[in-house]
Amino acid sequence: MKRNGTMKWMIFTCFGLVIAGCSSDLTPTNAKLEKGLSAYLDGHYECLFPTGRTFPYEVVPGSDTKADKKQMDAMKAVGLLEEEDDFETHVARYTLTALGERVAPRFCYGHKVLVGVDGFTPPVKQDEVVQTTVSYHAKMMDVPVWAKTDELEAAFPKMAADISGSQPGQIVMATAGVGWSVR
Repeated sequence: MKRNGTMKWMIFTCFGLVIAGCSSDLTPTNAKLEKGLSAYLDGHYECLFPTGRTFPYEVVPGSDTKADKKQMDAMKAVGLLEEEDDFETHVARYTLTALGERVAPRFCYGHKVLVGVDGFTPPVKQDEVVQTTVSYHAKMMDVPVWAKTDELEAAFPKMAADISGSQPGQIVMATAGVGWSVR
């Protein structure tokens, strides 16, 4: 009888330790969030055109295409594109240079590296996972020379901000007890 009671106590204790061990992964800490966020940022490149752009690319003159023309002209100025004007149809046609072919169709300009986690919201359970919104700072790494030009920075303000130094960000991270990752 005593042996049976001891066995039940050991099983109960082991079960409690397993539950306690799993629940600790549900508690966010800067270290846990940094690990998951760094893994996410390592595999994500920032690009001028996140979904890509097909070339040759044509810009038809008009007030709604000024920003588009400015971007293409900036890319031409740094040696990514060449422009062919079609005077009959009034279309500016842009084609890739040898450098442009190496970085097209998305024209990625680096990846973010985590500087640190600034804070996070209290965790909440949603859709069977625990999630939190994380505030952090990151800086760009592996920025190519062509991205560091005044023309391109003026035409692509998001890129200019990204490469200017450490930038704040926010992202939702979640866990189901196996580590924190970007949702």
